[in-house]
Amino acid sequence: MPKSDLKKKRGPLRAKGVILRKKKPIARGREAVEMPQQKPWLYPSLVLAAFLLGNLTGYTFWDRRSQDLREELQPVTTLPEARESDQEGFDFEAVLQQVNPPDGYNLSVRYADLGPRMIEAGVIDFDSFAAVFENAEAPLTASQIKILQQGSDEKIVISPENAHFLLNFFWAVGLANENKILTEGPMVQRSDGKIENFASTGGWTLGAKPVTELYASLNLIPLTAEQQARVEEVASAVYRPCCNNPTLFPDCNHGMAMLGLLELMASQDASADEMFEAAKYVNAYWFPQQALETAIYLKSIQNTDFADENGRLLAGKEFFSGSGFSKIHQTLQTNGLLQTLPGGSNGCST
Repeated sequence: MPKSDLKKKRGPLRAKGVILRKKKPIARGREAVEMPQQKPWLYPSLVLAAFLLGNLTGYTFWDRRSQDLREELQPVTTLPEARESDQEGFDFEAVLQQVNPPDGYNLSVRYADLGPRMIEAGVIDFDSFAAVFENAEAPLTASQIKILQQGSDEKIVISPENAHFLLNFFWAVGLANENKILTEGPMVQRSDGKIENFASTGGWTLGAKPVTELYASLNLIPLTAEQQARVEEVASAVYRPCCNNPTLFPDCNHGMAMLGLLELMASQDASADEMFEAAKYVNAYWFPQQALETAIYLKSIQNTDFADENGRLLAGKEFFSGSGFSKIHQTLQTNGLLQTLPGGSNGCST
């Protein structure tokens, strides 16, 4: 589709009132992760950095709006009047630590040899990939260099520190892996024969070959029929707030990266429920502003916690599509619940 300018969004949230009691950071996943305790002042800074880096790579290479599947979204449940106590404010750090656990979220899958295979095939040009992080003044760590050049059997833990790296890494995985979602699905059906015209394809400039040669070109993650069905089930129901498209139509970088992650999880026998829960947290690290507003909505309107809510729901169309999140944002605005946490959203533009 043709390029278009995206509207500028406001910046990340800043706390004003601190009223509710703090909650300890959580680290959930298929297995718990023990990591050193963060310094109190450090965590908000890391989240802010992750937010800014997400913007730098959201569509750093491709400033265009992703295509929407023109479907109507059922409205969010009619909401009661906001309670006066809800309008007084939130403990920003406590809510944020539920949304983006500072110790990370354990995806319980391994990188294996994806990195070196992608470099060998020209999907990733190491120097170009590394330069993105150098230019963002957050150079690749020794561990990340090893993941790319040698592979790793470490289990993947997404955190404020590596959310940017994982976004670009899995963007490459989703783009290059041969899967019928890419070869038979909406990407092909809506491409008019020009697969490079999507943000997730034409925007990938970190390879050593043209994207038309890289697209769905490698059998990086072979799947059984059952695993493929699981990927399609989850991909059809996991959304992103930059548009109204599910992961089954990965026309932006976030969608393509989520597809790559879901394929890897299915190949390593994660259940559908585990994949939905992972998508809930990965989305939250990639879209911290929208996830934080969702957490405020849940707590103030429905009196539930983000950490306790079902991943199928929070990663789905009602809450985390572009139109679904817009309804939540408007509800918070209408009820005065954004007054103590002014901020913006992590859009798909620089």
